[in-house]
Amino acid sequence: MLQIIVEAAGRLPSFADAAFALHLAGVDISPRHLGRIAHEIGGELAQKRDGQAVARRRRQLPARVAAAPEVAAVEVDGGRLRTRAAASGPGVHQPQSKEDKVACLVSLHSDRHEQDPQPEPPPAFTQPRRVQRLVRQMKGLPGEHPAETAGPGGAPEPPDPEPKAPPVPESPRRLVRTCVASMRDSRSFGPLVAAEAQERAFYQAPRRAFLGDGQAYNWSIPKGYFPGFEPIVDLLHVLCHLYLAAWATGGEEARRWSLYLAWLRACWQGRVGAVIAELRIWQGQVGEPPPGEELTVQRYDCHNLQAINGLCR
Repeated sequence: MLQIIVEAAGRLPSFADAAFALHLAGVDISPRHLGRIAHEIGGELAQKRDGQAVARRRRQLPARVAAAPEVAAVEVDGGRLRTRAAASGPGVHQPQSKEDKVACLVSLHSDRHEQDPQPEPPPAFTQPRRVQRLVRQMKGLPGEHPAETAGPGGAPEPPDPEPKAPPVPESPRRLVRTCVASMRDSRSFGPLVAAEAQERAFYQAPRRAFLGDGQAYNWSIPKGYFPGFEPIVDLLHVLCHLYLAAWATGGEEARRWSLYLAWLRACWQGRVGAVIAELRIWQGQVGEPPPGEELTVQRYDCHNLQAINGLCR
């Protein structure tokens, strides 16, 4: 029953919504009582998490699994959440936007291949309007982003057809996923993630990977705690940089889209160095913004055509 209550409190937007959902399931509990339980159990889980990190530092943390996974992946990202002052009574006091950090630790089953089973990027990332919507959502661009232009003759472009890619043979299959979350800085978050990885015997896995976006603090974690893990950049962030960099080059839309596809394919296939070299050439042609000029979205990506360098090294 406690697990049901805590899961409802964690998944739904508010304690009131969670209490209502539990009422529909035949569990009568007030939002305030539900909140107290959620905070109590959450505190216990946080203490257990912190205790694991202390035991790891003292080299007293044993693995809780019988065998190491075949493939282990650690994924780290940050998000934004709204907080309020604690111990201030009912209501919202001193609301603030803060960052949380979440690590997802996944064990996988994956076969080895002599050749890349999917040498081309996923079709969803080669559909113009899908990519435009994705970039707009991830970058917070307004709806009238300049890439959303009419088709030939001024007529609106029809929606892209649903991509129907053949399934990749023997795709990796997720087995077990656990998560670690905190609002601490990366220096304090790294040991928490490393403790969970040690308990799950990730360091003994034959194949290991660390996934993150381009934020520098994300990559300070594998340097200190996951040095033997293959670094992999979140492709969605690479895609956004490539698309906006191609848009910033100017010229006809067809040529810019062709640039994006060529850069995406090269990054997907591991030819990142060639993309970086080409971006440097474009940087020289586009130029730097004048001193003191406000960096708009377009100007920002002109100024940071080499941002992919920090993502894919």
